[in-house]
Parts: sequence; C-alpha cells; structure tokens
Amino acid sequence: MLKRILGATLMAASLGTASIAADAKPTDPQIAHIAYTAGQIDVTAAEQALKKSKNAEVIAFAKTMERDHKAVNDQALALVKMLKVTPEDNPVSQSLSTQAAKELTTLEALDGAAFDKAYVENEVAYHKSVNDALANILIPSAGNKELKSLLETGLTLFKEHQMHAEHLASKTK
Repeated sequence: MLKRILGATLMAASLGTASIAADAKPTDPQIAHIAYTAGQIDVTAAEQALKKSKNAEVIAFAKTMERDHKAVNDQALALVKMLKVTPEDNPVSQSLSTQAAKELTTLEALDGAAFDKAYVENEVAYHKSVNDALANILIPSAGNKELKSLLETGLTLFKEHQMHAEHLASKTK
C-alpha cells in the first residue's frame, strides 16, 4: 500500500514537472522557487524523522538531510537576494508541497521500523525524482549562470543523498 502511495507521489511530482516543460521552459524565478520548495520539503521530512525514529542510522541520515538541504537553501536565498530575483510560486512548487504534505501525514501514522523503512524508501524515491528534474529540466532551463551553478552543485550533493538513502534502504528491509 505504501509503495503505491510513494509511486503516486513520485508520479504526480514528475507529471507536474513535465507539464511545465511541455508548456514552456520554467523561468529562473520559477526554478528558484521549485528548488527551494524541494529542499524545504526534505528538511521537513528530516525533522519528522528526527522526532519519530529511534534507529541511529536513520537519525544520522536525517541529520545529514536537514543540514545539507538547509545549507543549499541558504545559498539559494543568498543568490536570489544578490540577483534581486523574487522566487515565483508555480504549479510545480504547489504540486510538490501538496504531495509532500500527504506523505508526511502518511509517515506520521507509522512508528518504529515501519516508519524508518517508509521514510528511507520515500527519500530514495524523492531524491530520484528531484535529481531527474534537476538534470533534465531545471538545470537546462536556467538562464542565469550562478543559478545554474548552484543547481549543478546541488545535483552532485543530492546524487550522494540518493546513494546514501539506497544503501540505508537495503539495510532497513
């Protein structure tokens, strides 16, 4: 059941991203909002894991997600301030937020090993989706060199997150 929910979440996020690509290339202010929203979603999920999990490896992973995504979001905020760009809310950001809220509610109902497994599986799926969107839509669409560079740096880090989550998922089965 949970895998179907995760799949639906991933599909909705991917379809939302694909629809913006099909209609028009996202603008830099939209890209900034999407990237920040995606990072904040992972910070919130990590905070939930830190409150609920008793598994030392899951807690360490969640601390890494919280630290790294906050750092990237801080860099993004500094960049948009320097560039005098206002991030623009858009359907992709809204879809990501809606799906994340549903996933947090689902995870909140779980405890112990069931929570740990679901949280880590969600992190794998989420990072796959975000990394795909970064590589195939957001980075190629970014017009500003500094924004593109920040997204590329984020992608490198988030690929490491995905590998870490996959490794942890193999241990929490």
